[in-house]
Formats: sequence, C-alpha cells, structure tokens
Amino acid sequence: MTQTIPAKVIDLRYLIDNFGIELVLDGLFFREWQEDLPEINDLDKQLLDKVKTGYFNLLNYPPFLEDVVRMAVVDPLLFIGDFYLAPYYVKSEESIDIAVPDEDVIIKGRIDTLVLKEQFWLIIIESKRASFSVEQGLAQILAYLLGNRDNEQPSFGMIATGSEFIFVKLVKGNPPRYALSKGFLMRNPGNELYDVLRILKRLTQLVGA
Repeated sequence: MTQTIPAKVIDLRYLIDNFGIELVLDGLFFREWQEDLPEINDLDKQLLDKVKTGYFNLLNYPPFLEDVVRMAVVDPLLFIGDFYLAPYYVKSEESIDIAVPDEDVIIKGRIDTLVLKEQFWLIIIESKRASFSVEQGLAQILAYLLGNRDNEQPSFGMIATGSEFIFVKLVKGNPPRYALSKGFLMRNPGNELYDVLRILKRLTQLVGA
C-alpha cells in the first residue's frame, strides 16, 4: 500500500537520502541568472521603485504575512513583467505528487504560486517567523522541481520571502543536481528588484524555448 506524507515534513536531508540530490557549486552550472538578461524600461523601473517603497511601508505594520508578501511584492512583480499575459499563466495553490524512488511513498504538497510555461515554479514563503527562511523553502521548491514531469530540460524556480529572492536550477539525472543564484535583498542599496525581474524574464524565455 502506497504511503502518502505531507510536503511539510520534507527537508534537504530527506531529499539527499531518498533522491541523492546534489548541490553544484561550479558557477558554470547555473549561468542563466547572469547571462543574456533582457533590459527593462524606465516605466518598469519606476513601478518597481514603488513596490520597494511600499514594502518598507508595510514593515512598519507587522506581522508581514504570506498573503501580504504576495499582494504587495510578488503580484506587482508578476504584473510588471507581463506574467499574467499569454503565453504565461498563473495558478495558485497547485497540488503536486512526488514519488520516492524504490519506495512506496508519495509526497503530496502544494505550491503557493506557479508561473507556468510548464517548467517555472515560484514559491512564496511565509515570513511571519524568523524560522521561515530561504533555506527552509529550498527543500520545498526542490521537491516540486523533482516532481516536474519533463525529465529532459532543466527546471527553474524562485523563492520569495518578501525581503529576499533567490533563483534555483535543477537538472534531473542520476543524481539530480541543483544550484542557486545569489540572494537579492530588498534592503540592499539601489533596487535589486530590477535584477529579479530581468532574471524572471530570462528564465521564462528559456523554459518556453
């Protein structure tokens, strides 16, 4: 009889032990977040500046919860990037099953926000507690990427906590391998949302190729 376990129990150790997933530190493995990035126009930059200003305003009224992160930061980012327009579409609370190799175990989980060209996943991590971090969200998004039905092409994802964004690349194989971009922080000088939007556009171009 197949056992079903919730995604919330999955951590990085579980993925290593059951899937053999490996972190790749070679910068050449994940160059897509740095190379051939499209430019964004002045209007996009002005709107992203408003998003950043609004984010700092919301910090004055804690707690900064998951729904607020989505509404104030992620949703405007997707709108500015035209991710609500064809050929993209956005789904919320997408369910997914991940089978554990050589075991009668299926992980059943839900992803918060999914930008679809079939291979791009975007996850929003609740930020009301300090324990909810990019590291904690990493195992969850890797599990979703492992569950992607396309075994031939790399899969990409983005983790957003509201204060930080980080991109993930997974290549299936034996073993599956993954790598991370640097973290883009809202508190850094300038506006790193510019880079986040450019990378989003680039990665969704790749998965649609």
